[in-house]
Amino acid sequence: MSFNKKTVEDIDVAGKRVLVRVDFNVPQDETGAITDDRRIRAALPTIQYLIQHNARVILASHLGRPKGGPEPKYSLAPVAARLGELIGKSVPLAPDSVGDAVKAQVSALADGDVLLLENVRFHPEEEKNDPAFATELASLAELYVNDAFGTAHRAHASTEGVAQHLPAVAGFLLKKELDYLGETVNNPKRPFVAILGGAKVKDKISVIQALLPKVDTLIIGGGMAYTFFKAQGKEIGKSLLDASNIDFAKQVLAESGDKILLPVDVIVTNGNPFGGDVDSLESKAVSVDAIPSDWEGVDIGPVTIKEFAAVIQGAATVIWNGPAGIFEIPRFAVGTQGVAQALADSSAITIVGGGDSAAAVEKLGFADQITHISTGGGASLEFLEGKELPGVAALQDK
Repeated sequence: MSFNKKTVEDIDVAGKRVLVRVDFNVPQDETGAITDDRRIRAALPTIQYLIQHNARVILASHLGRPKGGPEPKYSLAPVAARLGELIGKSVPLAPDSVGDAVKAQVSALADGDVLLLENVRFHPEEEKNDPAFATELASLAELYVNDAFGTAHRAHASTEGVAQHLPAVAGFLLKKELDYLGETVNNPKRPFVAILGGAKVKDKISVIQALLPKVDTLIIGGGMAYTFFKAQGKEIGKSLLDASNIDFAKQVLAESGDKILLPVDVIVTNGNPFGGDVDSLESKAVSVDAIPSDWEGVDIGPVTIKEFAAVIQGAATVIWNGPAGIFEIPRFAVGTQGVAQALADSSAITIVGGGDSAAAVEKLGFADQITHISTGGGASLEFLEGKELPGVAALQDK
């Protein structure tokens, strides 16, 4: 499935007002300081291309989940400041994303100027894909570029609605994401290994179904492994269980058990890992056949880390989505760290599918040793499931 959408390189942008949907939904600390600017840096190739080709650049993004109106803590002001530093020129922040004051600012733009609109989610109409709001957003520009892979799975006004009113093309980041994910899944270099972690089986059912026919090995870790252990009749103690999907796990094991690699040992703890005083908890490595009935599984064990690493070492393509344990707690991040280390050491094409896995790789300092880290958690999952992404479907075909 090759990428068949037009990109910024297929249109003449000189002197044109170009509305670019970017994904500047970046993490911040209590003071509002940006703690990880990866998503801003990922959008630079498209922004710089437009500046160099004399476009008048109008950037739109959301940040956080404001409750139906403007909230100062979700202002894009820190983002405008950081983007200005990265591109070496001032990026003013508009007071809103629509309205007369914004129109005046837009009409004052010169070729090569950049303006960042305030958080589009300050308007509830954005997430409802309200036609009137989409029309108003579109009226600011003559061309539309979607470079926000992280929100391409949502049909919102700024991702899908505006594309009905303007010539709509993809930015470089969106193209790169779809090229990598599409090529990997549909034409992988083999052996092709997928690693799925995270909490619940139900979140990954469609991905498991879509990947199983394509992969050589599917490694399952994280909280969802315990539902598979339960399906095998094992004692899982107080570990996470997705009870409604035990039958699904049984069926998958019966039909494709030869392709599935589950942990052989796990780290268990005798209390609630989120209960406050983590340091006072006991923890130990046990075989998956010997999980105590009143303990909880929180990470993969040392033998499993070695087994998973060996399979990753022998792979030519590896895709990873979802941590191997409760990686937010350093004591229980060892398995996730082991998987990240194995990917970093591997000579395979390695792709990390956004969300928690991307955060873990970034936090552990392995980001520059991974072939591609997706900027979209939910979007990369839906793409791997084979779903059409509304924000991509709305763009013009080549």
